[in-house]
Amino acid sequence: MPPELFHSDEGYRSAFSAGLGRLLGDDRLGSFVLVLANASYDPQIRETLDPAIRERFQVLAARLRDDLVRGRPHGQPADDLLVFLKLMAVGLDALEPVRQRRAGPWELQYNPLRSFRPARMSSGRVTGLHRPFDPAGFHFNRPFLEQETLWRGRLQGRECALFYNKFPFAPLHGLLVVEPARELPQFLDHGHHDYLWEVTRALGAGMPGVGFGYNARGAFASVNQLHFQMFVRDAGRYPVESEQWRHNGGEADYPVPCRLFREPAAAWEAIGELHRREQPYNLLYRPGRLYLVPRAGQGSRPQAAWSGGFAWSEVAGAFTVSNVSDFHRLRAGEISRELARLAVAGA
Repeated sequence: MPPELFHSDEGYRSAFSAGLGRLLGDDRLGSFVLVLANASYDPQIRETLDPAIRERFQVLAARLRDDLVRGRPHGQPADDLLVFLKLMAVGLDALEPVRQRRAGPWELQYNPLRSFRPARMSSGRVTGLHRPFDPAGFHFNRPFLEQETLWRGRLQGRECALFYNKFPFAPLHGLLVVEPARELPQFLDHGHHDYLWEVTRALGAGMPGVGFGYNARGAFASVNQLHFQMFVRDAGRYPVESEQWRHNGGEADYPVPCRLFREPAAAWEAIGELHRREQPYNLLYRPGRLYLVPRAGQGSRPQAAWSGGFAWSEVAGAFTVSNVSDFHRLRAGEISRELARLAVAGA
């Protein structure tokens, strides 16, 4: 049986929110940014934490301003400092919360705070599905990330760490790092595929909205350490899961070829073939199901100005923009055409 944290949607949400509240007591700017971003995404969390967020922002901003005026070392990581300075320039009142709407079959999300995040591995062209883990690069074992941990322990027989996503774009968004001490690169092997299938099935018994996204290297993976992006949706399925699409038994073709698997062995056979071809791909694990989308590698084709790149969420039909004009003007046809540009021969 999974740990108690994962027994129900309600229990997971409660622990998720409580952990964010505790993080507000941390003096590090990165902790504040994480809490604000998660609260901006989730109205329930924002309602609970908003007074404490505003009070903490004033304290941290005054302290940082004084440090800068007096030339004192602030001791904050450069990435977190840059994001917080942007927040000081904009102000909390001017920072809009996440907004969402439908555009035909697609989900659109206006997420202004996410645009503040620094670029990592996902910002440039990447070749090859496998690259050795780099202890000197950005990874989840860095000591300063420890405060961003929601949970650590054994999950279905393996040691795992579940981190908050500092800039979430999915409900109750976490990053599940499997066997972090092994320092595994972001490359899916047969054993970890079977493991994630079983984890999703087990958690789905009490949390039917649970799922995991996976970005292969070259498919907008942002960190080269084995991880899966956890979410818990309580408001329906991703667009790729709609019954209208041919891969789900419907009559409409998905803009980019997608395959649905209901058995882990058949899914692995297809994934293994993509590995042999060095073909980037995105995955969406749901209890008893896996959606597989082979796609053009990041940076190999031009992308629309409104897009920050298509990773697992976009491939699943949920698109994030940071420009409010794009949020209002985008229509289903333009989104479908952009998604179709990911198609590759032989998929």
